[in-house]
Amino acid sequence: MAQVDIIVNGRNYSVACDDGQEEHLHRLAAYLDKRVGELSASMGQLGDARLLVMAGLLISDELSECFEQIKSLRAELDAVSEAGPAPTPAEPVQDDSDLEVLESLAERLETVAEKLADA
Repeated sequence: MAQVDIIVNGRNYSVACDDGQEEHLHRLAAYLDKRVGELSASMGQLGDARLLVMAGLLISDELSECFEQIKSLRAELDAVSEAGPAPTPAEPVQDDSDLEVLESLAERLETVAEKLADA
């Protein structure tokens, strides 16, 4: 076990953690210190215990919201997975008879246009 010294609200705390987790613990402590500092700035010094409890509650609320978002995103993902893959757009079918009909119509329209032009 590693021993890590952290600072929260200007006070030093020595905390044990698993080997290799020291940097992670420092980041967590920095976040807690930031939240305690924000509370202290907005509410004044309430005492370390009260500030830490309030910061813990705020962080717990943030965590709760994250859990709800994860739950919602998992439900959306499940719904999309159950729906299966998105259908691929059908490619237009080239039918020679359709082309022949269009060519015939084009010729007839040209004939009509010529007759109208001559009239």
